[in-house]
Amino acid sequence: MVKSKKKKEEGHEHFKSAWVVTVDMGYGHQRAAYPMHDIAHKGIITMNNYKGLPRSERELWIKSREGYEFVSRIQARSVIGKYVFELFDKIQEIPSFYPRRDLSRPNLQLLQTYAMIERQGLGKHLFTKVLVENQHLPLLCTFFLPAFAAEHYGYEGEIYCQVCDADVSRTWVPKDPKRSRIKYLAPNKRVVERLKLYGVKEENIFFTGFPLPKENIGNADLEILKKDLGARLLNLDPHRLTLHKFGHIINYHLGKKYIPKRAAHPLTLVFAVGGAGAQSDIGEAIIKSLRQRILGGELRLHLIAGVRKEVKDFFEEQVKKNTLEEELGRGVRIFYEKSKLDYFKKFNELLRKTDILWTKPSELSFYTALGLPIIMAPSVGSQEDFNRTWLKTVGGGISQDDPRYADEWLFDWIESGWLARAALNGFIEAPIMGTYAAQRLVLTAHDHEAERIEEKSPLAV
Repeated sequence: MVKSKKKKEEGHEHFKSAWVVTVDMGYGHQRAAYPMHDIAHKGIITMNNYKGLPRSERELWIKSREGYEFVSRIQARSVIGKYVFELFDKIQEIPSFYPRRDLSRPNLQLLQTYAMIERQGLGKHLFTKVLVENQHLPLLCTFFLPAFAAEHYGYEGEIYCQVCDADVSRTWVPKDPKRSRIKYLAPNKRVVERLKLYGVKEENIFFTGFPLPKENIGNADLEILKKDLGARLLNLDPHRLTLHKFGHIINYHLGKKYIPKRAAHPLTLVFAVGGAGAQSDIGEAIIKSLRQRILGGELRLHLIAGVRKEVKDFFEEQVKKNTLEEELGRGVRIFYEKSKLDYFKKFNELLRKTDILWTKPSELSFYTALGLPIIMAPSVGSQEDFNRTWLKTVGGGISQDDPRYADEWLFDWIESGWLARAALNGFIEAPIMGTYAAQRLVLTAHDHEAERIEEKSPLAV
């Protein structure tokens, strides 16, 4: 356990740890919190699922989460489900960025959020009973609600909120942003500009990047990331088209020493469903389409069920249906864990020998910074439309073609070197050091003005 000591140097406070608070709603917010486990005082706290959470608060959270997951799952299954999801999504829609204008007026979802805090006591137990002994510690939240609750209940330490998407709705910002002391960690520069439109003071906005797992990066020299990317490029560029055409760029950003003489693992595709279990039907099409490629040893397929047992069972059924049982554990693997912490750990390990990540444009969009080309499944929600746009802007993602014919177009993309270029684009253009930047900012509570983003190019990523 990290000790909660602090020291002062030249009038500045330095902390050894921080409270890290997240929520269990899909995977995004907990995935953003996971890389912070090494600084989390008494471990990462899940606001809607911790020991001692009052029953009344738990029930509020359950209703909210179940409603979201239900709508996410049914939207692809029927015409009615699609309309229900569109109505739900409209409520939390992110407004167009242009023309630039004052967007500080609270929306309905934000007012409902504050009603749960002020009238129904959501978060009261956590901030008046659990975190009362070490309120001098900085607080890092990966969701807006605990940050709002901390401010409402008078938390004494600095309050930070990590944004988890490439753009953000008004709901993420307090009712009165000019008077709020919440500091925001932005994953990209568009979020920096968006927060300004919502009325957040510039001195409370910091461009850090999205928190990526340290075990996939290494230290400041990026040795682990570069080693993995070098091995990946050999699988993604079998004819060395990209390696030859962009050799000077690869040498500059990666280095010749990280390009091995031969591939260290078979071509590997990972398909990951979202936290609500949506889009498992795409996995069904992928298994069927790539069957011959798997049997021929051309491809290794990893299916990520996360913590969803029903998705795991579904994938197993599809593997049997396509007579691939003998390939289980070899050409096909299904990943399932009972806890999200175990899932994140195993998933990060798996990514080190992954060549292509196929998933919806969720928070995993930021993982293109690890040199991963991302095939984007359809978006689920307004925020994922913005993630898709950002991913295309940095050049790290490509929208999926028809999954039924993946055995054709996927290998065309590999043969052409297209996915190799996407891997390089993500590595070069997307922020990598978000975890380190956020930890440095949160733990060394000094001279925030010097580290605040000075925005010169709002179109930058």
